Parts: sequence; structure tokens; C-alpha cells
Amino acid sequence: MSVKIISVAKQLPKYSRATADILPFLDVWLQDQDERFIKKVKKIFEGAAVDKRYSIMDPEEVFTATSFEDKNDIYSREVIILGEQVLEKALNKAGWDPETLDYIITVSCTGIMIPSLDAYLINKMKLKQNIIRLPVTEMGCAAGISGIIYAKNFLKANPGKRAAVIAVESPTATFQLNDFSMPNIVSAAIFGDGAACCLLSSYEEDYGPEILNEEMYHFYDAEHMMGFKLTNSGLQMVLDIEVPDTISSHFGDIIHPFLKKNNLEIKDIDHMIFHPGGKKIVNTVEALFSGLGKNIDATKDVLKQYGNMSSATVLYVLEQIMDEKPKPGEKGLMLSFGPGFSAQRVLLQW
Repeated sequence: MSVKIISVAKQLPKYSRATADILPFLDVWLQDQDERFIKKVKKIFEGAAVDKRYSIMDPEEVFTATSFEDKNDIYSREVIILGEQVLEKALNKAGWDPETLDYIITVSCTGIMIPSLDAYLINKMKLKQNIIRLPVTEMGCAAGISGIIYAKNFLKANPGKRAAVIAVESPTATFQLNDFSMPNIVSAAIFGDGAACCLLSSYEEDYGPEILNEEMYHFYDAEHMMGFKLTNSGLQMVLDIEVPDTISSHFGDIIHPFLKKNNLEIKDIDHMIFHPGGKKIVNTVEALFSGLGKNIDATKDVLKQYGNMSSATVLYVLEQIMDEKPKPGEKGLMLSFGPGFSAQRVLLQW
């Protein structure tokens, strides 16, 4: 019995700005800072390889001093809207009725909601009353693939079932107006908001790429490298400068043993579905993959068009690859990194 990915859909928030249009807001935000520092910040934004980003708030709201409560209220309201829109879009692509779902996983780390998003979607979409729900809230950028792993394990144990993984993120809701540290600035330069939904099935007759295997990889003693610190003003970004080098140093151990367990080598992989964490991480991984004769063009394209939308972003890459209609027998490797520090991997075959 196999588990397959049936459809992937994305949903963008209503506000958007080109990076060039954000620079005037930086002038206001940084008006009391040293001129050299201002130039450095603008250079970070201009060199982030992000041409455009979307947001649940307009830029005036993002750069206005409001409380954690106010921004979390906006987050809570908007992620419910985006979650319903993207789930409906994915169901329509698959030709499924909402009540055929047996398992719902919602993924988000950029705000706090109790009840979690899945509870609202059950009511709004009239999902079955005995649906199994799982909110994944603290795994950051890795959680899109984490949700797929959890869904796959549930479906593997339960033939003839269907699952939805819905990732909705708003990093702009975590922007700290009074924090001029590099982690806050870099995250503001690379992140954007967005939602994605992935539908999976253990019905034999449902068609889509099969999940051949999945695995997590945990870096020891690296909890400090990535995450959020909960402060009175909201979720403050933690982002260590060592992240790209740490990924590079572990790269071989992350990729090759996993493929070997499946009697594969990197040359057997046709599609690299890598989470676009940011320009430095993308450049690091691109150099490693290109040395193996592979490219991550879809990853770079998603970063350029939307920025890093945390857990949802790798699903944008997956959607782009699936829309290209890979040939039967072709294989794909999904890869993302997140707080912990950890890597998540999924092996696909069309």
C-alpha cells in the first residue's frame, strides 16, 4: 500500500510590495540610525534575491508600533481566511469533497492561536466530525515537510484514507520595530507571508507521486541556531550566522546515507525540491548540488517571487515541480531545515 501526494495549491495574502517599494519605509524606520548602518541595511534588502513579497498587512501596518496582541489578532484573523482559501483550492484541484478528508494537519509558527487553525477549518469547511487533527506549531521552516511526514505515517497505517497538510505563515507579523539586530533585519529582508496546502491519499485509485521514504536528521547541540524568543513585543527572530556553514558541513551525512537506504545515489534524483531559506543558504546548497550535477532553479525562482514563507515555502517549490508534469519513474528529493536544528527529507517517485 502506497501513500501519494495528490495535489498542491498555494494562496497569497492580499498585500504585496516589490523590494524597491519597501526601501522608503526603511528610511523612516532607520531615521535615527547611523548613515553607514542605513546603507548596510538597504544593501541587505537589495541583495536578498527577493524581488517581491506578500503580506497579511500593508507596509504601513508592518512599520507601525503596535502591540504583540494587535499583530497576533491580525495574524489569527488572516490565517483562518488563507487556510480556508488554500484548502478549498487544493480540494478543487484534486476533485475531492471536504468531507472525504480523514486527517488534517495545520502548520504555523508565526503566531499563537488556541484553538488552532484546524479547529476553525473543520467548522468553516464542514469537515467530518471524527476527523483527526494535528497542529504543528514549533518546527519553523522545516514544518511543511514535517507535516507531510506525519500525514504519510498516518496514511501508511490506515489504507483508504485522505489527509490535508495546510501551512499558513506570516513572518511579517513577527517583525520587531525596536529591534535593529541583524537577525531581525535579515529576516525582514528575506521573509514574506503565504499559505499552501498539500493533499495526500492511501487510496489505491488516487493518482500522484508516491512517497517512497521519509526521514528526519537532528543536529546535536544546535538549539541556539534558529527559532523565536517570546518577548513582550512578540516573537523575536533567532538566526545564527553559522547556519549556512553548519548545513554545508553536514550536507553529505544528510543526503547520501538517506539515498543509500533506498538503493539510490544523487545521480538518480531528477527533481530537487529544496526549501529556499534565504540567499546564503540557497547559494550554499546550490554549490553543493551543482557539484553533484543538480540544480535548484525552482527553489531560487520561489525565493525571488515570494521570499521565504517559512513552512509553506517548500510546498510552493513542490507545486512548481508537479505543474511541470514529471515523467513516470522520475524521482524527487524534498529537503528543508528548521529549528532544533534539524533537516527533513522526503523521497518521491512519479
